[in-house]
Amino acid sequence: MRMKLSVKHTVDRWFNKIAKNPALSVTVSILWLMVVGWVAFGWNLGNIGLIDETEPLFAEASRQMFVTGDWITPFFNGDTRFDKPALIYWCQAIAYHLIGVNEWAVRLPSAIAAFGLVCLAFYTIQWYLSKQDELEQVSRPTRRYLTSFIAAALMALNPETIIWARTGVSDMLLTGCMASALLCFFLGYAGKDGSRGAGEQGGRGAGGQGENSSPLHSSAQSPLALSEAEGMPHTLFPNKWYLAFYVLIAGAILTKGPVGIVLPGLIVAAFLLYVGKVREVLREMHLLIGTVIILALSVPWYALVIWRNGWNYINSFFGYHNLERFTEVVNGHSAPWYFYFLVVLLGFAPYSVYLPASIIRLKFWQRSHWRSVERFQQFGLFAWFWFASIFVFFSIAVTKLPSYVLPLMPAAAILVALLWSDLFSDTKTRQTIPISPPTQSISASLLRMSGWVNVVFLSVLATALLNITLILGTDPAISNFHELIQQSGLPVIAGIIWLVSAVLVAGLLLSRRWNYVISINLIGFVAFVIFVLTPASFFIDRERQLPLRELSAVILEAKQPNEELIMLGFKKPSVVFYSHIHVNYLKFPQEAVEHIKNQAAKGLKPSSVLLLAEQKKFLKMDLQPDDYKNLSTKGAYNLVRVPFKKMKNQKIDIS
Repeated sequence: MRMKLSVKHTVDRWFNKIAKNPALSVTVSILWLMVVGWVAFGWNLGNIGLIDETEPLFAEASRQMFVTGDWITPFFNGDTRFDKPALIYWCQAIAYHLIGVNEWAVRLPSAIAAFGLVCLAFYTIQWYLSKQDELEQVSRPTRRYLTSFIAAALMALNPETIIWARTGVSDMLLTGCMASALLCFFLGYAGKDGSRGAGEQGGRGAGGQGENSSPLHSSAQSPLALSEAEGMPHTLFPNKWYLAFYVLIAGAILTKGPVGIVLPGLIVAAFLLYVGKVREVLREMHLLIGTVIILALSVPWYALVIWRNGWNYINSFFGYHNLERFTEVVNGHSAPWYFYFLVVLLGFAPYSVYLPASIIRLKFWQRSHWRSVERFQQFGLFAWFWFASIFVFFSIAVTKLPSYVLPLMPAAAILVALLWSDLFSDTKTRQTIPISPPTQSISASLLRMSGWVNVVFLSVLATALLNITLILGTDPAISNFHELIQQSGLPVIAGIIWLVSAVLVAGLLLSRRWNYVISINLIGFVAFVIFVLTPASFFIDRERQLPLRELSAVILEAKQPNEELIMLGFKKPSVVFYSHIHVNYLKFPQEAVEHIKNQAAKGLKPSSVLLLAEQKKFLKMDLQPDDYKNLSTKGAYNLVRVPFKKMKNQKIDIS
């Protein structure tokens, strides 16, 4: 027991020293964020090839912008690509200009968006806990720093965030813009604490004190609040955080369209309706000015792309990729109603087991309480509305994909971090100062139950990973997929990591050392990233993507001027990106044979085509050995040249 207290006192002294030295505080915070960001987003970011099929579509469309100078209409393989707006393509094209056309440049916008979001969340939680300490007239640097450190780690180090922050598509950029916009809104909203109406001043503060008893209430008024009290005219623009909110919303619209404003709008509207501050906050936000800012930043590109492409763009983007995705099943992406429960459980693993306790802790149903507290104290409630609104919205949508709920992961991290903040009180204040409003205290039984669910979840996860070959399907690009996975030893390493984590968590629960449980989960996940996820990524890249990159290099060397490249039986956009060549996709062997015969009849020059095919599909073409020249075979793929003169007068049975 003495040793336990000694460790806590040492930690408290260390954080007190950091809090008293601003330069040291900033240095430690930056170092922590850099370490977390590098492990989650930077390490080996560009050392793995592009992953078919979605990532190369974005990469090649951006490369076309970079090469052609057409920054309005995205193109892929000679066709317009209207799936997503232009911001992701602009960011990748700028990265190409700065560091060259490579995998690092493709993924850099996603990684930067994720890292920027984590940094802003770290700042917001630090600010929130500092405000709470000021209101309660205490200093708890240990709680403040540990909670913000944990929040940043939870936000960065979870499967969903790591996957999309390391993939060069629009999802992480949308999440970065949307989530950062919501954080900026709350900072702008909470910064108006001093302008509350007199009718609300009888509420209780976080420490159980009346709000007027704290000097913070009178001293923290904003200039706008003072000007209103003194009858001075309003300022034309809202505060800097609301301005940032508007700019980031415009960025979200330019990243993925209407959803970039619909979702944040729903979240903010639901939150303000619940706390009864709609009119008050809309006046503060200068909504008309904000609307002008959003339209001025986002509309010009839409106007230009519609002017250039007309109804083709309107029908494709607004109709098919937005309205139909919400109301109908698109591309076969249907799923049952409970789909996103599983996505959150696994996508935010292993911390997702603490989400129920984090939500129950808030007692969000006690509306009268939440309407009486200071604005900044509503941070947990705001995170709940953020999480729930996105979850419900995409559960209602008919088309379902795991990436759709990526924007709720930051809210999940905030909720779990705030749960743990109740356990990170400093030793001097542990017995005398309440560390949260009475409605947010957590019961030992609820935490104990969540902890044991954590143990069961980690054990099940370890068992599943040890038997992963029984769960995974086959991959046509890797013939001996299951055998190679077993030979790699990765399932055993993964199982051991999570079994050890389960045992350690169980030991901490039995010894009632609650504080360290979340740390074990984080350490286990970092070990999983380093020793399993990263080697697995290199393994999949080597077996699945490397053959296509090698064949692309062969194509670049072997292709004659104006020679057509046919891809038979599969679509791998990475070949277009790496070979810089237009590809004609054909699905069936018979279709390929007929196409080659038709091209031969036209007498085109050069008198041959390149054919890239899966070996099984190639054999079904029934070509004789002297009908083609084999250029290369890599993995499951054959690259051959088919001369027209061999096909022109040949009658081939294609039945």
